[in-house]
Amino acid sequence: MPEGTLNRGFAIIVDIGKTLSKVSLWSRDGQMLDRQVRPNQVREDGGVRRLDTAGIEEWLVESLGKYASSGAQHIVPVAHGAGIAALVRGQLAFSPIDYEQTIPEEVMAAYRAERDDFALTGSPALPDGLNIGSQLFWLDQLYPAEMAAATLLPWAQYWAWFLSGVAVTEVTSLGCHSDLWSPDASRFSPLAERMGWASRFAPLSKAEDSVGTLRPDLAERTGLSPDIRVLAGLHDSNAALLAARGFDEIAQGDSTILSTGTWFIAMRLPAQQVPTHSLAEGRDCLVNVDAYGCPVPSARFMGGREIETVIEFDTRRVDIKPDQPALLAAVPNVLGKGAMLLPTLAPGFGPYPTGAGNWIARPDDWYERRAAVCLYAALVADTMFDLIGARDRLLVEGRFADAEVFVRALASLRPDMAVYTANAHNDVSFGALRLIDPSLKPQGSLSRVQPLHEDISSYRSRWLARISEPAL
Repeated sequence: MPEGTLNRGFAIIVDIGKTLSKVSLWSRDGQMLDRQVRPNQVREDGGVRRLDTAGIEEWLVESLGKYASSGAQHIVPVAHGAGIAALVRGQLAFSPIDYEQTIPEEVMAAYRAERDDFALTGSPALPDGLNIGSQLFWLDQLYPAEMAAATLLPWAQYWAWFLSGVAVTEVTSLGCHSDLWSPDASRFSPLAERMGWASRFAPLSKAEDSVGTLRPDLAERTGLSPDIRVLAGLHDSNAALLAARGFDEIAQGDSTILSTGTWFIAMRLPAQQVPTHSLAEGRDCLVNVDAYGCPVPSARFMGGREIETVIEFDTRRVDIKPDQPALLAAVPNVLGKGAMLLPTLAPGFGPYPTGAGNWIARPDDWYERRAAVCLYAALVADTMFDLIGARDRLLVEGRFADAEVFVRALASLRPDMAVYTANAHNDVSFGALRLIDPSLKPQGSLSRVQPLHEDISSYRSRWLARISEPAL
């Protein structure tokens, strides 16, 4: 890195994802100057999976210290949408629950009886703790005294509080399959009101609001200015949406953004408002709420997790650049052998939540197997696009935009859509940066994705026919 690069810092983005935590430094004109990454750990306390709050905090302080001389003026937190923190007397009352923690069956049954209809919240009934409401319902039983006195914060705003000492709540996190928000009414859901949770949440702020300055003790520990401003921040998928809107091709007309990471989340920006109450609740469709408070028809599956299950976290990932020619070359053999993966490897999630997840003619060849899982991910994503009525333009962002078999398969499956990738790979962080300056344009341009050379329409037909068959 050229000497003095870090001194051009304008903003620091703190991105606390499910799999990775990231801190990045950005210049005023939208260039990423530096990034630090930490794999998240799962902690257990009292037999319950927890988010590694203490570990992330320690790493975050250390990471921020590396930007002490940057001159940064803003910090923006971003986080996944299924975490909830409870503050009592200015302290974290207990470590937040990891959303993959199984909630006791009897607790979940009682909670399901309390939920509002999908038409009111746009939140499908999800497994484990993916509905924040289910976490709160259980936490009220686990920690009744603490919860009665608690100030509640979504996960992104917990980090705003950690940095500034100011507690706020923000709508993209509340509107993220939480059961707690009514998108059409722009207010807390009847459930949140009935259970008394609405009154326990910290006051609402907009994502772009400056909620305070860096805590004095953190300024001293990191060397950053005590005058640096901390924004309320937002849900990570909605940050990716803001980044995509920086491209003229996406900002105009009907477009869909496919954010890829642990989750593959398709979010449609319709040219005209479309009804959301008819979305398929039982197929992991939902209504996100964007940074402007508008409903966003969405669908998702655990694509990154499913791919990693197949490749077993091998270092030769499906998106690694040197392997792309060999993976593309493996596609004809995959098609010729009829090798295919059937959904789902993440039971309870995605458009095929009850699928058994098995191979047909599983390839022994490592390239063929990885190419097949890319075709699988494209076929599931194609189903999601149908469910939300995607049309005209598609932007694939995130790590798996580099998986050529995957994105080129999407272009083959959606011939009526212009499929794009961006040559910037910091979409969530850049979207958070645009909260500070909405006029910022992404560095570089969009690239139009070309379809595969092979026709995969008959492969899709066979795949769909297999799904309708009973599991073997």
